[in-house]
Order: sequence, then structure tokens, then C-alpha cells
Amino acid sequence: MKPPVLLLLLCAAVLTVATLASEAYPSGYGADSCDVDLVPVRQEVYDGGRIIDISHRYITDMPAFESDEGIGQFLWLPKSMKNGSIANNSEMKMQAHTGTHVDAPGHVFDHYFDAGFDVDTLDLEVLNGPALLVDVPRNKNITAEVMESLNIPKGVRRVLFRTLNTDRRLMFTKKFDSSYVGFTQDGAKWLVENTNIKLVGKMNTFFLYWH
Repeated sequence: MKPPVLLLLLCAAVLTVATLASEAYPSGYGADSCDVDLVPVRQEVYDGGRIIDISHRYITDMPAFESDEGIGQFLWLPKSMKNGSIANNSEMKMQAHTGTHVDAPGHVFDHYFDAGFDVDTLDLEVLNGPALLVDVPRNKNITAEVMESLNIPKGVRRVLFRTLNTDRRLMFTKKFDSSYVGFTQDGAKWLVENTNIKLVGKMNTFFLYWH
């Protein structure tokens, strides 16, 4: 039996001692000089498919909610080793609702926002683990009718919905497109009342489609 697929849904910053060689860092990482050209390695699949990183790399042309100009510059380097600093120290600024992210309860419920329900109040066991990938009919939003037709097995807790947004590559367009596919109110209600799903994901910068 193949090991379950784990989806890397959160990013973590890890401080690693640069003098120690490992699988994550090439030998001599952190040395003052190097005779070879260093090429960063960016993987999506780890441990034979047990972990799949589905996050998008941040670029200036990534779409931002209700913007025609993308997220623009989001990274600065106020302290640089090339300019005499002892380390490279970058700063980042953008909307929290940008790129691959998880929404805090306070994102759309103001009383949760006032009470301090941030992303660190979410259950990490829910956010990490095996997930079911389902294809949504390409000409539909995710309504109650569509949810019922998908026949998602009972017991499934995490579902990724592949929609027309994926085919249209909306995450790769600079201008925000408000015609995205999303959940309708009755679709979200059906999901809550008829499934065991605790985590849902889809490609685009916004998830719900109110009408």
C-alpha cells in the first residue's frame, strides 16, 4: 500500500545552522566562497509522493483581491551583506489574503475577528493529512446540487476542488478576475450538513460566491 499523500498547506520558517551539511542544504552551504554556480532547488513532491507542496510561489504579477495590478513589489532588502551588513535581512508586505493561504475565522466573521480568532487558533491536525481531489463540472459553481452529485464518501475530512479556475489558470493572471468559480451559500450549507469535511481548498484568491 502506498503511503498517504500529505499536503503541505502551511509554510514554516526554519533557522538552520549553516555549517551543517544535510539533504536540505548542499555541502559547504554558508561558506564564504564557492567554485560552482548555486542553483536553488524547489520541489513539489517529497518522500515519494507522501508530501505534495501545493503552494504557489509569490511573484509580483500574482493576482491580488480586487486589483488590476497584481500584488506588485512585496519584498525589500533593507540590510544586505553586499552593503556591509552581517546578514541579509528582508522585509515583506502584502495582503494576508494573497496566494496560497488559509483563512482565519475572523476573515469573514467580524465577531470572530474582534475575539482574536487568528490562524493560530486553527487545528493543525485538520490542516495536514490525506486529502481527496475532486473535479467539479466546469460550467457550474459549487452549489448544493453539485455537492450532492460529487458523491464524496462519508468520512473524508479534506477535499480539494478542481474547478474551471484551474483550467483558466486564474492564479497565473495579474488582473483579479471576479468571474471565478466558488461555493454558493446553499453549497456550503449542504457540505456542513451532509459531510464530515473539515477542510476545503480550491484554486483562486477568493472562495465563496454569494448570490
